[in-house]
Amino acid sequence: MNFDNSEFDQEYEVSISINRPIFHISAVAKMTGIHQQTLRSYEKQGIIRPARSDGNTRLYSLNEIERLRQVLNLVNDLGVNLAGAEVILKLKEQINDLHGQLNNANKKIEKLISKNNYEGR
Repeated sequence: MNFDNSEFDQEYEVSISINRPIFHISAVAKMTGIHQQTLRSYEKQGIIRPARSDGNTRLYSLNEIERLRQVLNLVNDLGVNLAGAEVILKLKEQINDLHGQLNNANKKIEKLISKNNYEGR
């Protein structure tokens, strides 16, 4: 029997937002190889910011896990200390924000140029 699940996938497709906090600290510890106490310490230092459930359980998003992996890469592979890793990640976020602003400005400029070219005919 050949089971085609494409119809099932379309009807029951599940998408997970990268910002949605769904992972408990134990799962994050297993995924990253970091002890739960170290994760709590990183939270106290402000390096990661897990959300909290109604019962005050720490919940991590995929975005937060990726940030944690970037910190680990900077610390373990490049020899950067935790404070330096935090500064680097904040600068990276600022650069990404500036890229977004630049892209928006370029789109506005292109629209103005198109409008002027159209009106100038």
